[in-house]
Amino acid sequence: MNPAELMTKFPLQITFRDGQDLPEADLWIRSEAAKLAAFYQRIMSCRVAIGTSRRHRQGSPYHVRIDLTVPGGEIVVKHEPTLRTRARQLGETETKKHLEARKTHKQLRLAINDAFKAAGRRLQDYARRQRGDVKLRQSRPLAKVNQLFADKGYGFLITPEGRDIYFHKDSVLNRGFGRLRVGTTVSFAEEQGEKGPQASSVRIAAKHGLRLAA
Repeated sequence: MNPAELMTKFPLQITFRDGQDLPEADLWIRSEAAKLAAFYQRIMSCRVAIGTSRRHRQGSPYHVRIDLTVPGGEIVVKHEPTLRTRARQLGETETKKHLEARKTHKQLRLAINDAFKAAGRRLQDYARRQRGDVKLRQSRPLAKVNQLFADKGYGFLITPEGRDIYFHKDSVLNRGFGRLRVGTTVSFAEEQGEKGPQASSVRIAAKHGLRLAA
């Protein structure tokens, strides 16, 4: 994916603080952002800010901040590698002498790479949790409200197989009992009550074409 193709996927904003003009860094950032886009195609926007550290004698001259907007939230990575951390990664023994001899653009490239690696790990965790949430929602059975006794605070669901299941208003999530109507599609968890099966964790579902048994 080239930079032009990346921009068609989501907005990418790159800011160089301290008035720097680093065209090679722009290309590196777009390349790393393209990798994130290939892994997770629902990224909505990406903002990258690069600045120099006032404590560069004790650490890297550069710090990188990445803000990823994703459905339902935002992932923020702030990365400023220290000399000691970089030494562990490279297996160097003479840390300060070796790293201070590196060219500035190499230090910047390392800072960008490290920041995007951290962002990739965070994005991977987010995607894993999101898949788990979707799987959980998909595993919950659907039913329709078949009878509703609003004044008494309960009702009955009918499943696609034609079974009637009792539910109480306290079992409807997000105070949704007042929004229920006969024919409303809901998801629920089934458990065994004193008088037979009953529904808990009843949630109004997105619009579905639920077919019931004839």
